Parts: sequence; structure tokens; C-alpha cells
Amino acid sequence: MAKELTLNTKASTGDLSDTVWADVLAAVDRTYADLVLYQERLEKKNAELETMRSFLGSILSSVSDVLIVVSRSGLVEEVSASFPAAVGKPRAAFAGCLVETLFKPSDREMLSAAMARAAMNRMPETIEVSLETSGNDTPLELSISARLDDRGRVTGHVLTGRPLGELRKAYAELEDSHNELKAAQALLVRNEKLASLGRLLAGVAHELNNPISFVYANTHALERYASKFETYFERVQAGASREELIRLREELRLDREVGNLREAVAGARDGAERVRDIVEDLRRLSADGTGEMTPFDLVETAKVAASWVVRGAKHDVEIAFSGEDCIPVSGRPGHVQQVVMNLVQNALDAVAGQPAGRIEVGARVEGARAILSVSDNGPGVPPDLRQSIFDPFFTTKAVGKGTGLGLAISHKIAEEHGGALRLCRCDDGACFCVDLPFAGACP
Repeated sequence: MAKELTLNTKASTGDLSDTVWADVLAAVDRTYADLVLYQERLEKKNAELETMRSFLGSILSSVSDVLIVVSRSGLVEEVSASFPAAVGKPRAAFAGCLVETLFKPSDREMLSAAMARAAMNRMPETIEVSLETSGNDTPLELSISARLDDRGRVTGHVLTGRPLGELRKAYAELEDSHNELKAAQALLVRNEKLASLGRLLAGVAHELNNPISFVYANTHALERYASKFETYFERVQAGASREELIRLREELRLDREVGNLREAVAGARDGAERVRDIVEDLRRLSADGTGEMTPFDLVETAKVAASWVVRGAKHDVEIAFSGEDCIPVSGRPGHVQQVVMNLVQNALDAVAGQPAGRIEVGARVEGARAILSVSDNGPGVPPDLRQSIFDPFFTTKAVGKGTGLGLAISHKIAEEHGGALRLCRCDDGACFCVDLPFAGACP
């Protein structure tokens, strides 16, 4: 009985030992599996880190601007490949040095203050500083940004700078290009205006010829009257008798010539004033329109511009004016006159050859806008061309009959005045509307 008990105890001890070893081996397997998993993750992280390091290295080597990475304590951690060339020192000389030492002593306090503001406000700071170089000063426009970790804590700064010489050169080139563009636009406007004025030469010659001829004829009459009065006063000074002077006065018809003299003077004055008005109208039409905006009457400006286009027309067409008698606006009268001349000239071309050609210029106020419309009963604008009529150099006229710039320049002038030029709907023909800011009631 005792022997049998001993055997059973040994069996139980053996089973227990096997169970323990099995547990140990299972734990070892799990630990090994975890180690393998950790190793794979570590290798993956190392690969990502290496990729990131390579990426950052390529950025630092390819950045043409100055780039400096600074620790929280202000020590340099990394610099771009362009930075050593800017200061004339090897790249290894910057590791671990204070960032302030890289700049001129006079700029170091400003740099420290800017870094402190960037860290406190979490907003970039931009300052102008000069690098500490062995040669001349190298001024930079330096942008300072705080480096933040995942929790939003400041871990350092990133400084990026571009030489101000390059920036100023780029700005100067941009300004030169802008000035050239403005000059080219002004030249286009001027050339288009001269082309419009060229079409008016016949009307101008006719308008000037009439008052000048009138003045010329009256001056001849004045010369004749002066001769008669000189003859009479010579006899007065010679001591002629009263009877002789009465007879001479009747022969020379001086009583009648006095009235004629006043009429000749008035006629000469009227003719001269007419010439003056014509010259004044031409002066306003030929003005380049540059400079500050000035208040003027849109209706009067439109009437002057339209009348000159009609005077130079080769066929008789009446222009009807409707709407307000006075609409004050603010702008450049010379440019607005050019817009009206272009629109009226286009309307004249549209009704050319029609026995019942009609052009109407309307002026009205809608809210805060002054609207000037020019309409005709010509063939109108085909639907497929309405999107292109304001494009530069687009024209439906024959070669040599138009530049294709009239509507494009007029559209731009309207925009520069805070308004717009558009093709409006009408029952027949074409209608163009110009709207400008209304400047208040007429005086």
C-alpha cells in the first residue's frame, strides 16, 4: 500500500514539472514574438527616420534662401547649404554656436527680442538684419517662426532669410514692368484717340472755315469803314467849312456806316468766339485725360464728343439726345469723351448706307449710377459675337477700317472710373451702356 502511494506521488510530480516547463516555453515564445514585433517596428521607424532625415537633408541642401534651425536655448542645430556660402565659413563651424553670433552686434538685441515675441505669440516675426561676414554687410529680410512639439510647446526656432538686394531688385523690375504696361496702355489710348480725331478732320476744317470766313469778311468791311472815317476826320482837321463837312458826311454815308460798323464788330467778335469754342472743344478732345479725377457734366461731355463725330461723318445722320439735361460725375473728361466718340462712331458705321439711319444718346440716373446709352437701328451684334466684342483687336470691319481697340479701350476706361461698359438689350440694332458713379445733383 505504501509502495503504491509512492509511485502515485512521483507520477504527480512529473506531470507538474511538465506543465511548468510548458508554461515557461510558451512565455519564451511570446517574449520572442514580441521582440520580433518590436524589432520590425524599430526597423520601420528607423527607415522612416532615415527617409525623413534624407528628405530634410535634401531640403537644406536645395534651399537657396538662408535657413537656420535653432534649439530652445538659442543654439544652432542645422543650417541650409546656402548659408555657409553667404558668410564664408564651413558648415561644421556653426553647429552648437549661439545664433546671435551669426549676425552683426548691432542687430543681436533686435534678433533676441524678435525670437522672444515669436515664441510668446506663436506668430512669425519679420526683421531686417545683417550677417556677420568677413566682407561687406549682407542685409537679410529674416522671418522667425517658433518650432512647436505635439503638445504645442516651443522647442526652438526656424529662421529663414532672403537677401534684400534680390528682393529690392525683383521689386524694382516689377515696378518697371508695371510702369511699362501703364505706358503701353496710355499709348494705346492715345493712338486710338488720335485715330478718332483723324476721322474728324473734314468736319473740323468745315467748322473752322465758316467763322474764319465771317471774321475775314467783317475785317474787310471794317477796313472800308475806317477809310471813310479817316477821310472825314482829315477834312475836319484841315478846317473845312460846316457846309463842306455836311456834304462830305452825306457822300460817305457816315450815319449809316456807324450802324454797319457796330454790326461788323459784333460779327467779327461772334466769329472769333466761335473759333475759340471750336478750339476749346478740340483741346478737350485731344487731352490725354491723365491725372486726378475731376467733377464734370456727363451730358455736356457726351454732346460735345457726339457732335464732333457727326461733323466728321461722310453721311448725314441725326443724333437724338434724351433723358437728363445734366448729370454730374467724377472722372477724366478726356477719357470719357473718347468712350462716347468710339460708341457714336461705331453706331455711325452700323447705320452707314441706311436711308433711315437713327442714333440716340440717352442719359439717366439709376440709384447711385449715371447711365449713358448709345443706340442705333443698324444690323446689331450677332449672338455668336457678343462674347468677343470687348476683346482687344477684335473687329468685324474690313481691313484698314478699324483697329479693333475702340471697345476694348472704352471698356477699360469705364472700369478705371469705377463703372462698366456693356452691350444692352434693345428691340433693333445695338445699344451700348456706360455706367459711372453718380456725383450728386447739378449746381
